[in-house]
Amino acid sequence: MSDILKSCRSRWEYGVARECRRGLVRGMGYTEEEFNRPIVAVVNSWNEYNPGHIHLKSLSERVKQGIREAGGLPFEMMTTGICDGMVLGNEKYIELPSRNSIADEVELIVESNMFDAMVMLSTCDSIVPGHLMAAGRLNIPTIFVTGGYMPMPYLDGKCANYGELTDNVGKSMRGDYDMERAKREVSRMYSPCGACGIMTTANSMCLVAEALGLSLPGNSTMSATSSELLQCAYQAGKQIMALLEKNICARDIITKEAVENAIIASMAMAGSVNLLMHIPAVATEAGLEGDWWRLFDKASREIPQLVGASPSGPWHLQDIDRAGGSRGVFKELLPKLNAGCLTATGKTIGENYAGAKVYDKGVIKTLEDPFSKNGALYVLYGSLAPEGGIIKAGAVDASMRKFSGRAKVYDSLEDAMAALRNDEIQPGDAAVLRYLGPKARFGTTAYAFQKELKGRGLDKSTAIITDGRYSGASSGLSIGYVSPEAGLGGPLALVKNGDIIEIDLDARKLDLLVSERELAERKKGWKWEFPKEKYPPFLRLFSKCVGSLAKGAVWE
Repeated sequence: MSDILKSCRSRWEYGVARECRRGLVRGMGYTEEEFNRPIVAVVNSWNEYNPGHIHLKSLSERVKQGIREAGGLPFEMMTTGICDGMVLGNEKYIELPSRNSIADEVELIVESNMFDAMVMLSTCDSIVPGHLMAAGRLNIPTIFVTGGYMPMPYLDGKCANYGELTDNVGKSMRGDYDMERAKREVSRMYSPCGACGIMTTANSMCLVAEALGLSLPGNSTMSATSSELLQCAYQAGKQIMALLEKNICARDIITKEAVENAIIASMAMAGSVNLLMHIPAVATEAGLEGDWWRLFDKASREIPQLVGASPSGPWHLQDIDRAGGSRGVFKELLPKLNAGCLTATGKTIGENYAGAKVYDKGVIKTLEDPFSKNGALYVLYGSLAPEGGIIKAGAVDASMRKFSGRAKVYDSLEDAMAALRNDEIQPGDAAVLRYLGPKARFGTTAYAFQKELKGRGLDKSTAIITDGRYSGASSGLSIGYVSPEAGLGGPLALVKNGDIIEIDLDARKLDLLVSERELAERKKGWKWEFPKEKYPPFLRLFSKCVGSLAKGAVWE
């Protein structure tokens, strides 16, 4: 038996358990030679209802081919793969609840079967972070294959950016946009597979996986329909065996310095606000401790935005891919990165990207001539957000960087939507959507509210403040993840209609202009309990066990 087999945890001494396992594997048609190979989990999130994942079946076949050729025995297993865009009508199950459940699924299957290593395939919002959390938790040799971006189709002779087209929904609802044209746009706005091709949470998390060093160079900006992605999957299958032989495990790669690299990359590419939730979760599961939001805030001041990726700029993922992709971005960022971090290639991040090229410096800018001198994600602090609130500042109109407005308070997303549609929210208002945080309502997204408000032309005159979250396509003066959340009795729970809220993005401030004495009096009369009778057991368990948002809302 080779040295690699001797060190594999799937190897047992002769006995009932080993022989039972041998018999079951042989019974499925595998040979004795195959049984004596290291076993590798191909952790796939393929399904037929998620366009970001529908092509992962073909990618997994390439991964398995690479594993077999490199001397391993692959076994494919499935995890949950929910698409946020498909289930926005039932938002309580997406993002945080499904993300944490996915990490549990991987732990259950991989640990119970004692796989020696794993290759993880995922693309979309909650699935990539769920897989990354599991990688940090299990700490075995791991490599990622992310599913690539959805190529942008053409409409009326030009590329159609779905982020722009969805803005027309609100206009259509109030009769300011031709409904037949809107329907035609919808019929043409998406391609068959891949992550929505702007810097939503999906593409942002694929970038994070590469910045952490867990996917192969360039993977995060490959087209979902490209031969390059199929080749990447095959190479990942072969490379996992090299990681296993060298005993390079996930926590050897997910270090504090690698987490900093992920934060730096997210700033340079104008990543999703949801990274403030997911990156701390990955770090926490990898056994790391840190004030992660402070690192985001530090990076937002020190790291320029190199790419104007939509919705924080004009460029679609395929434009960035053409210009040099993530390889080109990391090449330009190397002076700011922890270049000595180990990656899944077995080389450092500096070695991976030293020879990369940028083919269009109008798309991928330099540190000396950036798209924006500041990063796109800001952390705001103040009397309304003592622990912080998050905004995608790169997607805020310049006229709204300073704002003072009257609070309009809503204790549910449904009430806020009804008020918007009844024209109760007017220019100059600060719409407060609360009890949407992890503890109160599982980190519900306010994205539908935000998009409809923008469609009604209020995005340049109205602020949104919530303890819930947004899609990665967040835009406007939309502050999320306000902490402590209302369900924990934070200041957001004490806001009343008519209170004045002040926002200053450049000063990173979010303040409620109410005296401490008045807030203390309001707190005495505050009472809230989780309405467990309204929710099924899984969501009741989630609310009971979920921890601090600043640590990623992982289990406590």
